[in-house]
Amino acid sequence: MKMILLNISLKRKCRYLFFLAAINFLFEADITGQTKKNAVGTNPAIVTGKYPDLFKEAGYSQSDIDKKIQKAFYDVFEGPGKVYFEVGDSMAYVSDLKNHDARTEGLSYGMMIAVQLDKKNMFDRIWRWSKKYLQHQDGPREAYFAWSINPQTMKKNSEGSASDGELYYITSLLFAANRWGNNTGIDYYGEARKILDAMWKKDGTGNIFNLINTTSKQISFVPEGNGYTWTDPSYHLPAFYEVWALYAKDGHEQFYKDCADTSRAFLHRACDSVTALNADYTEFSGKAHTTRWAPAAFRYDSWRVPMNIAMDYVWFGKDKLWQQDYAKRLQHFFRSKGVNTFEDQFNTDGSAPEFILQAGGFKKLRHSIGLVGTVASTALINKEKNSTEFINELWNAKLQPYEDGYFDPYYDGLLYLFSLMHLSGRYQIIKPK
Repeated sequence: MKMILLNISLKRKCRYLFFLAAINFLFEADITGQTKKNAVGTNPAIVTGKYPDLFKEAGYSQSDIDKKIQKAFYDVFEGPGKVYFEVGDSMAYVSDLKNHDARTEGLSYGMMIAVQLDKKNMFDRIWRWSKKYLQHQDGPREAYFAWSINPQTMKKNSEGSASDGELYYITSLLFAANRWGNNTGIDYYGEARKILDAMWKKDGTGNIFNLINTTSKQISFVPEGNGYTWTDPSYHLPAFYEVWALYAKDGHEQFYKDCADTSRAFLHRACDSVTALNADYTEFSGKAHTTRWAPAAFRYDSWRVPMNIAMDYVWFGKDKLWQQDYAKRLQHFFRSKGVNTFEDQFNTDGSAPEFILQAGGFKKLRHSIGLVGTVASTALINKEKNSTEFINELWNAKLQPYEDGYFDPYYDGLLYLFSLMHLSGRYQIIKPK
C-alpha cells in the first residue's frame, strides 16, 4: 500500500513539476518573444530577409522600376555627366565635379552602390584607388584616409579624415566579404579589420583619435583635434553599427550595439520636435553647432538623415515608434512647403535661413533631387496613403541641369540613386553566403 501511494504521489509530483515547467517555458517564451520584439521591432529585414518595394506597391511595373534604376546608375556612373572615372586596368575614382576633387564620401558611396548592385569590378577598382592614393600606411593616421584629393594633380587637399568615409568603407568591405568571399584578389574582411583594428589603437597620439568618441559613443565629425568633440547627425548610421556587431568579429560587438542605441537616442534630441529637421552639425547633446563656414541650419549634410533613419527602420526596427512619429512630422513639414516645390535649406524651426550655403558657385535655394529622394525614403516608415505623394515626386524627378545651369550628378545623383535603391528594396543587409 505504501508503495502504491508512493507511486501515486510521485506521479502527481511529476505532473505538478511538468505543469510548472510548462508554465515557466511559456512564460520565458513570452518574455523572449517580447524581448525580441522590443529589440528588433516587428519583422525587420534582419529577421525576414524581406525588403519592401514601394514603387511596386504604388503601381509601377517591375520592368519600369528596373529601367528607372538602370537609368539612374547610367547617369551617375557611365553617362555624359558621370562622376566615375576609370584609371588604367584596375582602378577608378568617384569625383565631386563641382568641387573638383575626389573625396572619401563619394568613393565609399560608390563602393556601397557597387556591392549592393553586385558590381564587383567597379567595387574593386574604387577600393584599389582609395587604398593607393588616400589610405595612410603608417604614422598616427595609419589605415585612415585623407578625405579629399585633386584627381588631376593628385595633390591631397587634406591629410585628415572625415569619419563618414571610414564608416562607409568599413561597412561596404564587410558586405563585399559576405557577397564575394575573400579569395578573389582582395581580402575584403581583412581590409575592413585593418581599419577597425587601427582605429582601436588611436588614443590621441599625434592628436588622432578613434572614429567614434569612446566616451560619448558617438561618431566624431573628424577623428582629430577638436573635431573629435562634436558630430554630424548625418554620420549617425545605427544600422551600420549593427552590421559591425554582426560581421566585424573584432571583440567590440557590445560597444557597436551601444553606439547604435546611442545614435538612435541622439537623433531624438537632434531632430526638431515639430519639423523633424536637424542642423548639419551638432554637439553630442544634439544642440546645434555653428561652424566657421556656416551658421547652424538644415543644409546639404542634413539631407541624408531621413534616409539613414529609414534604413535603420527597415533593417533593424529597434526604434519604430519614434521613427514613425519622425517620418510623419518630416513629411508634414515638407508637404506644407509643397511636395513639388519645397526648397533645400531651412532653419530647424522651418523658417527660411538668412544665410544660404552655396554649392558649385551657386548661392540659391532650389528643389533639389537629392533631398526629394531622401524625404521620399521616409515612406518606408510612414505607411499612410499620402506618403505616395513623395514616392511619385521622386519617380518623376530628373537628374538633369537646372534652368540656371546648375547640375550636381555627384551629391544629388548619389542620393537620388541611393533613394531609388531603398524604395525598390535593393539596398540590403548582405549576409554571408
